[in-house]
Amino acid sequence: MRVLLVEDDNILGSSLKKALEKHAYGVDWMRDGESGLEAAQHSHFAAVILDINLPQLNGMEVLRHIRQRGNSVPVLLLTALDAVRQKVEGLDEGADDYLVKPFDLDELLARLRALIRRRDGRTESLIRCGDVEIDPSAMVARKGSAQVHTTAKEFHLLKLLMERSGRYVTKNDIEYALYDADNTIESNAIEVTIYNLRKKLGTDFIKSIRGVGYMVER
Repeated sequence: MRVLLVEDDNILGSSLKKALEKHAYGVDWMRDGESGLEAAQHSHFAAVILDINLPQLNGMEVLRHIRQRGNSVPVLLLTALDAVRQKVEGLDEGADDYLVKPFDLDELLARLRALIRRRDGRTESLIRCGDVEIDPSAMVARKGSAQVHTTAKEFHLLKLLMERSGRYVTKNDIEYALYDADNTIESNAIEVTIYNLRKKLGTDFIKSIRGVGYMVER
């Protein structure tokens, strides 16, 4: 999943970016409201993590412009400890949730998963295709009753394919969803990950058509 992070604090922003990437999110990090708004308008994201106190445009203005343009991307606001008015205003302007600084990273990740799950129309976290089941909140995959051990990148590629089951997902879509635009991607990185997943889940679980993409059947 690709996430837009808009945070001007270099220490917090860097820490969040590293933590999100560790959990296999692709992260676009913008350090001011104007850049954040431009990114939200021109790219597709699974969610936006938006600080309220930003230079150039504050987070509330960014949120307002996002919603005025009909963009329904889930937005998680980061607010100051005593900013009750900001929390209320943010929710009224269309924010989906908020976190008060300082916050626990595990809580941020859980809230982010919940926002994305609701966006996808799922009320439970488990996703099933055939005899394979994944629990995104715990990052656990099972085939039948047996747990399948995966790397973070393998798990998130599997999650992407299962969320879009019945449709082919192109290599470009996978690269955009799972990899940071600032990092160089090995030319065969996706093919290697697919190969490893097929070894663990069965060669027929992930289907492919050259030049089209990869698919998991419903």
